[in-house]
Amino acid sequence: ICRVMRQPRGSIILIGVGGSGKQCLTRLSCSMLEYQCSQIEIKKDFGQEAFKEFMKELMFSAGIEGNQVCFLLTDTQIINEAFLEDVNNVLNTGEIPNLFMTEEVDKIINDMRPVVIELKRPESRGSILATFVERVRDNLHITL
Repeated sequence: ICRVMRQPRGSIILIGVGGSGKQCLTRLSCSMLEYQCSQIEIKKDFGQEAFKEFMKELMFSAGIEGNQVCFLLTDTQIINEAFLEDVNNVLNTGEIPNLFMTEEVDKIINDMRPVVIELKRPESRGSILATFVERVRDNLHITL
């Protein structure tokens, strides 16, 4: 688990019977690597919108702040098939379509500008957003 998560864009699917230690070993790996381990908390009113808000927080942490983040998602937490669709989009493209509002995109651009300058990349809107997506893909590790 550590070897996979240590790689940029390293995500993993853990298969095994319930109670075999998949979550525990993922948390141990995160601790060893000093990664932030995040897991959704299913509540009565938890739905697609709450999931998208949770994903925004993870993407801001991984993309803007540059933190290494592990998103741990178990089969019992998938209460809506759209969750898998969003996770698939993050794995494939680093984005979730129509996730960010205009104000949030402006926040991303303003917060990412110093990072883009430091990397000596063009300061265009497209370049800044591409850098954000690249950092999300590299720093957000999904464990299913």
